[in-house]
Amino acid sequence: MTTFLKSRLLWLSLPALVIAALGPWWLSAYYLGVLTMAYFYGVFAMSWDLLFGYAGMVNFGPTFLIGLGAYGAALLNNYAGMPIIVCLIFGGFLSIIGGILLALPALKLRGAYFGLVTLVAVLLLQYVIVIFSAYTGGEIGMMTPDILSINASVNYEYALWFMVACAVLLVIISRSSLGLILEATGQDPVAAAALGFNVAKHRLAAFCISALLSGLAGGMMVFYSGTASVGTVIDISIGVQIIIAAVLGGRRTILGAMVGAIVILLADELLRPLGQLNIFVVSGITLAVIILFPSGLLGLFSRTKEGA
Repeated sequence: MTTFLKSRLLWLSLPALVIAALGPWWLSAYYLGVLTMAYFYGVFAMSWDLLFGYAGMVNFGPTFLIGLGAYGAALLNNYAGMPIIVCLIFGGFLSIIGGILLALPALKLRGAYFGLVTLVAVLLLQYVIVIFSAYTGGEIGMMTPDILSINASVNYEYALWFMVACAVLLVIISRSSLGLILEATGQDPVAAAALGFNVAKHRLAAFCISALLSGLAGGMMVFYSGTASVGTVIDISIGVQIIIAAVLGGRRTILGAMVGAIVILLADELLRPLGQLNIFVVSGITLAVIILFPSGLLGLFSRTKEGA
């Protein structure tokens, strides 16, 4: 905790946080909505960075965990009429259970094989939702009786402070003994095991933390938009966007993943007048940054500061 409070990056982040907190005072409702979605994606990207950046787990299917939390919360609200907070907690724990069931057998695999298992899990979840379309709404989606708020400013505040809380939690974890052990296992699991660390146990803990935060953020996004659908929370393209955001911001930085997600969603929105060229331009810029600066935006910034 002391190291975290002394972090230069933390104090440099405070002005940006103040500006973001004052967003409802100077942003239109439209851009508040765009940033609200960006903040949820920021949580997704940070959660993914904990797995890949620190634990070295190549998760190609982050939307499996997001989808479990989103649909779990939506189904409980739709059919049991439970309050939003109860639905969010249920969705988060459902993501943890699903994550454990996925991780336990998959942890025996390495590299791309583990990634392929997570990718197949996403496809299976999509098929389950389509098969049980009478309850889930299938590909069309399912409306939720309740929403976070009809006020854009309130929704913005919910998303902002939830993202900030997740960022603080993940940064503290990354700088704790757990984070150091995860980093060691990610770089060389054999050496970490030789030093007496239980690699599987620590990776499972990282997977559970990532699952909980992803599930909660997925549920909140559903209650923000008022609907849960494959195209908005489970589609593979969403997972690709999350991975690109984390790599763009900087692997093993946590906050970089958040920055990358916000940058990508804002760039996508600002370049929307280009029409179909929008995705091409955003993808091209992102690819150029990743190639030229492999450490990512925040990694480059940190390296510059250290060299100064």
